[in-house]
Amino acid sequence: MQLDHLVINTALGMDAAAAIFTGLGFHLTPRGHHSLGSINHLMIDPTSYLELVGVPAIGKQRQEVLDSPLGLSGLVFRTGDAGATYARLAAAGFAPQEPILLERPVTVDGADDVARFRNVRMTAAQFPAGRVYFCQHLTPGLVWRDEWLSHPNGFCGIAGVTVHDPEPEREAARYAALAGGDARRNGGDWYIKEGGFALRITQGARAFASATLLFDDLGDIAARAEASVDAEWQSGVLTIPSLAVTLHCRTK
Repeated sequence: MQLDHLVINTALGMDAAAAIFTGLGFHLTPRGHHSLGSINHLMIDPTSYLELVGVPAIGKQRQEVLDSPLGLSGLVFRTGDAGATYARLAAAGFAPQEPILLERPVTVDGADDVARFRNVRMTAAQFPAGRVYFCQHLTPGLVWRDEWLSHPNGFCGIAGVTVHDPEPEREAARYAALAGGDARRNGGDWYIKEGGFALRITQGARAFASATLLFDDLGDIAARAEASVDAEWQSGVLTIPSLAVTLHCRTK
């Protein structure tokens, strides 16, 4: 199991969401425009990233983004071979959608290029908490750029995500089979861990409830959050009410 990225859905509110995260000290990549009709900004760390995704006010609009809940709505695992992942999941009894190609123009060092990805998506019927899929980066050098890795607030990684489900034991087993990990119980919660990332499944109404972010130091993000009219900060927990986002913040 390797995390690729987490998705925060802004729907039609990308401008406001981008301004909030910039004000909180995250370095956002330039706005991207996907071939399927969505727009995005990334907040990149050395191995993964947070993605703000939305749809443009006019023109082609990606329906699955419009249909997804606002806030933390996507959990994306990494794959080196989308076709092989599709075959593995189908053989394991899942019903993955066939790999699709996703593209977006990028400008790097003054030159125009195209970032390309192949995604294998699961259906909402199988994983109702949010969008779950696997991403194969065909052009990783157009995503992980040194100039995008430095964040004024010291953001440096994603340590985990919490999933709520009425039947956490059953759901943990499904996520473990999907991601190729082991689900272990700790109290009333279930955990699937790999490297520095932990997927926590606990009792509750189905949702991606929160994420845990890593920072070099919490001083800057705390000060920015406390000064922001769009965010709340309490004991290391950053809440953005307008996006229904809860982010647990800790040092690396």
